[in-house]
Amino acid sequence: MATFDQGSSHYGWSADVATVTVDEGGVITGWSEGARRLLGHRAPEAVGRAATELLLDGSEAASSPTSATPLASLTGCDEWSGPAALRHRDGHRVEVTLSTHPSLGADGAPRGFVLTAVAAPAEPRMAEWSFAQASIPLSTHTTASGSWQLNAAAEGGGPVAELAGEEASEPGSERRMAAPAADEGFLRCVRRVAEEAEPMRYEPPVPEPTSTPDGGAPASVRQRARVFELWPVRDPATGEVVGVGTAAFDSSDQHSARQRLALLQEAGTCIGTSLNVTRTAQELADLAVPRLADFVSVDLLDSVLRGEEPVPGPIDAAVVLRRVAHQSSAEGEDVPEAAIDLGEIDSYPPFSPPARCLADGRPVLSGVDAPDFARWIAGHKTRTARVEEYGFHSVMATPLRARGITLGVAVFVRAGDSPPFEQDDLILAEELAGRAAVGVDNARRYTRERINALTLQRSLLPRDLPKQAAVEVAYRYLPAGTGAGVGGDWFDVVPLSGTRVALVVGDVVGHGIQASATMGRLRTAVRTLADVDLPPDELLTHLDDLVIHLTSDDDSVEGRIRDDTGEVGATCLYAVYDPVSRVCTIASAGHVPPVVLLPDGTVSVVELSPGPLLGVGGLPFESTELELPEGSLLAFCTDGLIEARDRDVGLGLEKLCEALAGPVAPLETTCDTVLKALLPDSPADDVALLLARTRALHADQVAAWSLPSDPSVVADARAQASRQLALWGLEDAAFVTELVVSELVTNAIRYGAVPIGLRLIRDRTLICEVSDASNTAPHLRRARTYDEGGRGLHMVAQLTQGWGTRQTAEGKTIWAEQTLPAG
Repeated sequence: MATFDQGSSHYGWSADVATVTVDEGGVITGWSEGARRLLGHRAPEAVGRAATELLLDGSEAASSPTSATPLASLTGCDEWSGPAALRHRDGHRVEVTLSTHPSLGADGAPRGFVLTAVAAPAEPRMAEWSFAQASIPLSTHTTASGSWQLNAAAEGGGPVAELAGEEASEPGSERRMAAPAADEGFLRCVRRVAEEAEPMRYEPPVPEPTSTPDGGAPASVRQRARVFELWPVRDPATGEVVGVGTAAFDSSDQHSARQRLALLQEAGTCIGTSLNVTRTAQELADLAVPRLADFVSVDLLDSVLRGEEPVPGPIDAAVVLRRVAHQSSAEGEDVPEAAIDLGEIDSYPPFSPPARCLADGRPVLSGVDAPDFARWIAGHKTRTARVEEYGFHSVMATPLRARGITLGVAVFVRAGDSPPFEQDDLILAEELAGRAAVGVDNARRYTRERINALTLQRSLLPRDLPKQAAVEVAYRYLPAGTGAGVGGDWFDVVPLSGTRVALVVGDVVGHGIQASATMGRLRTAVRTLADVDLPPDELLTHLDDLVIHLTSDDDSVEGRIRDDTGEVGATCLYAVYDPVSRVCTIASAGHVPPVVLLPDGTVSVVELSPGPLLGVGGLPFESTELELPEGSLLAFCTDGLIEARDRDVGLGLEKLCEALAGPVAPLETTCDTVLKALLPDSPADDVALLLARTRALHADQVAAWSLPSDPSVVADARAQASRQLALWGLEDAAFVTELVVSELVTNAIRYGAVPIGLRLIRDRTLICEVSDASNTAPHLRRARTYDEGGRGLHMVAQLTQGWGTRQTAEGKTIWAEQTLPAG
């Protein structure tokens, strides 16, 4: 290559000169060191070649038309000087001022020529110097030869050298790519820039940190990141892309910032995914390890775990907290670095970082060099051992505060070779703790509301089912396992007169305390209407009116929304079973029909005339009667048991039938079998299940007589009742029973209508019933001193356990119930 000899200067900058001798045929005969440095050819490579080979194509055309060309000057005796473009050994263009000087013989004819080439003036050289001495890694890639030229910053394992290849060469000279060690992504960008002639940016992937010696992942270490700018290099004369220029920049700060933003963004989706206090705290610990710390612990106040309102504002002095979550970078499920086990409590002295951050309400950065840190560690034997074993050296304590309330503290620790925490880490930890605190507080408030709602709901549901002889019952009630909270599902078993029993199951539209309160009002109304002994269809009609009144009286926003969306009521199924006739009468208000399992193993869905939802109004309800063999099993449930996202009500009823069709088992076992077969681990809706196995009262437990409307028959009725009691061995109850029979039969004859009937039922109690065709119901009244009547019902009420009246299709029935004599 041509060398640069020190020669003339322009504007105070030195210019280099290349000297070449050429014979009369234009063949190079001499080559200076300056020519080697300028054009890259060594003397053995240049001598003997034609001088015209050093000229780039088009140089002659570029010469001034008024002057001789460089080639023409080599054939004449005149000197020539002008600009010329020479070809470097690697192919790139070299702009020079070329001068030709003929060497004349004795005859005046040229015997040879001396050529001098002066390199470009100082400005282009400044660019070369700037390239070579730049503090950022710069490089150029020549597309023709595939070689690289690197500046000093890019040499010796710099980023360009790492990406382009590891085959070293002397600084400032060419280097060839070593493909096995090259970054294919970077090389693809180089080729693309050369092909498309458009600049590009390339960010190589940041390598993942290696594992720590104990096998765990290291804490967040500042990773070196770089970004490369690539641009096409063109030939000024032809515009052709002859190479690619690159510049490398350190983007570690931007990379760290992006990592912090990514961690915060991930925190928004990973922390607070459930309304569970402990799980939310664990999500914080899991997210921060190992990307921010080697070990993280989360401690909360006990009041937060109970859902109670913590003391507002910062907490002063020593504080007692309970460990709810921790995580470490060590492999395995255990957290060996923890000095406190999950669920255990720990007291933090006032000078400890956790207590200081709680007292000040701000995060605290501390380490092994801090006196308070050393004092805190020294005061706890287990914690001292953990610090020495794992090399804890940097600690951040961040308060968990939301809505001005202090909930607990999160402690972040780095150990071993991990770098100490910096101010940026403290800001990041505070942001993470703030987001976690909001999630914990939401979970705390949900826990409180859920406990209150469940308490209310359970107080409205039957605790112990009343004793009765008509059916054997078992039940299950499961609140929703999701964020929907409690709902309005309910069930009830109501003993009725004549040993009958009412079985009720219902579901209020919606969830939450509002639904639970409405459920309580409906359940109370059902029990009240059941005491009146209304038939199922009439009872649902009255209940429908009540729901309409409840809706119309609700002027709240929630009430108006329910009205607008059509969710204005509830569903209910009301059934009355009579063990004497073994007839079950059922009416439905938009509720799921029951399933019946007969003693012979036949199982089916009861076909009902479905009525409208409660609260719609204006539509009738119809009753359906079933005669059931003794031992039949009725299954009542709410839609939460049979309906799910992957199945409709019809398919759910089929699965319920399949679950009941198994071998006969105790009702409690059957309840568990049904729930296991139909429910997921966490039901999305409340579930109520009521199972009832029917019993029957046989002929030896019931005695009935038909009586004429004649006052003289009263004595005969008393006698027949006494004889029946004697057969049952209940002579001790004869006196009261005769008095009750006398009063009730007399009233039926005096105020009622035929037919008149008398019935005695022996079960858990002794029941006396007198029926007639009149719909007029008797009532108690206070008789005055000289009144001849009006005391009969008063005596019946005083002598019996209870009495009442119920309407029937034929008229009414007056009944009185008394306890059986002891023994």
